[in-house]
Amino acid sequence: MKKLYNLFTLAMVALMSLTFTSCEDEYIASSLEGTWEGYTNMQAVYDGRYYNSTYSYVDFTTDPFRYTSGRGHWVDYFSNAPWDYLASHIEWRVRDKVIEIYFVEDNYTIYIDNYRLNDSRFQGRIYWNEWTDYTFDLVHTSSPRWDDYDYGYYYYAPSADGKSSPQRPQRILR
Repeated sequence: MKKLYNLFTLAMVALMSLTFTSCEDEYIASSLEGTWEGYTNMQAVYDGRYYNSTYSYVDFTTDPFRYTSGRGHWVDYFSNAPWDYLASHIEWRVRDKVIEIYFVEDNYTIYIDNYRLNDSRFQGRIYWNEWTDYTFDLVHTSSPRWDDYDYGYYYYAPSADGKSSPQRPQRILR
């Protein structure tokens, strides 16, 4: 009987740990929701040249039916580049406290698993692959719970001289 009790206790502990992990992922996703602005250390390559972003704008919108995932926009602003900004639609999710962000137009995923997140600040490291990671520092500037905001659907803008290019710049981390 004692062995059965120990086995039951072990099963309950395992089940409870899964339950708590799920709630923590929901809390992280809820904290992410909104607009974040700051520096993400993103880069882009275009026509064989590399450009560093000077500022980033990231919008996380939570899926109302899956509380640990959602969609949004990621916009990187550049100076001294043939374009003003590079924007992508994103799909994101939180799984086991790791934030996965998929860039739809660029067709790749980044991971954030070493970070600090609260209601006003989001700091940490972005992992591009197993060899490349970069720091980021974002400030929470708006939230769906604060005010209404129209996020729009933009891809990237031509440079100030109005010249457009048939090729889209590729966002990278190197």
